[in-house]
Order: sequence, then C-alpha cells, then structure tokens
Amino acid sequence: MKMNYPEGASPLSPDELKGLLIPTISNRDELDRWEQDNILKAIDWTDKVEPDEILSESFMKRLHKEMFGDVWGWAGEFRRSNKNIGVDWKDISVELKKLLDDVRRRLENDSSSVADSLSPDDMGARFHHRLVQIHLFPNGNGRHARLAADLLMEKLMGGRRFSWGGKNLSDEGECRSRYIDALRKADTGDYAALIEFVRS
Repeated sequence: MKMNYPEGASPLSPDELKGLLIPTISNRDELDRWEQDNILKAIDWTDKVEPDEILSESFMKRLHKEMFGDVWGWAGEFRRSNKNIGVDWKDISVELKKLLDDVRRRLENDSSSVADSLSPDDMGARFHHRLVQIHLFPNGNGRHARLAADLLMEKLMGGRRFSWGGKNLSDEGECRSRYIDALRKADTGDYAALIEFVRS
C-alpha cells in the first residue's frame, strides 16, 4: 500500500502495516474512507457508553478498537515500538494512569486551590493534548484523542462536544496546520491556541 502521511502523523512500521484487515486497500485515500466508516460506527456506539466507564485504560483501548477494529488487527492494543511522537512505549500504561487519575481528581474537586482549577474547555483541551502526547496506539491517536475528549466533555462534564476547527483534520490544509501548531504550543505549556482551536 502506498502511504503518504499528513503533517504530524506517525508513520506505520512494516509490521504494523501487516495488520491491515482489508487487502484490497492500496492507497491512503481508500484507507481513510474505510477508517471513516469504522469511526462513524464507533460514534454510534458511544451513545451507549456510561460516564463511569470513560476514565479507564480498558475504555481507552475499547474506544480505539471500536474506531479502527474493522480495518486494523492491532486496533485497541497499545503500540509496542517508539514513534516520532509519544512517551517510550513501555511507559504508556503508567502515563495514561497518571492522566486519568488527574482528570478524575479534578472532576471530584479534590483541589482546594483556585490556581489548580480549570474551565471545562481547558480541561478537555489538556486531556486531548496529553492523550496525543502519550500516543497510545500505532496510529489513529489524534482521532481517538478527539473522540475521547468529546466524551469527557459530554458525558462527564455535561458540556458540548468540541468543533475541532469544523473540518476533517486528517486532510492536509490550513485547519490541520493550525491544529498541529496548537498542539506544539501546548507541548511548551501554552494551551491558549488549543483551547481556542477546539471551539473554532
């Protein structure tokens, strides 16, 4: 299969490419169409998700499996190699647990410090950013992190899902460039552009 990756995407290794379940796919456009159909099914599945399921490792894996399991044999399994982004693959479970515990703590309002409190949009944007930064899976991390953040917003904070620039972020273009730039700024601790982008 001929793969051309958009800016900021993690290339798949030859072993990961062997996990493709649809042998007739021959290029990135065809792959994107199959993955998008799978993601639409997953979005329907999220209607049945209970709020108390979301902040767990098993749910993060299940969500990815629902999103990509018709296309990739490794869907729902944490990556087993290092990529151009992400924590060392052996640290994924530990870093994810830290993130989920932090979000749970913030939602339960354990913090008495005003400086430690975040707006819902700020919390959702930071949650999304950290999921992307950990980079749980061989591929599909941005799409997985966006849907996970939307579920956090909707099912745990009673808010609206994010608009994510109103465009398909898998496609090259100005919207994806703004998104990648906002993530890179968040890498330095500056979340303002990402918080603005998620509602644009």
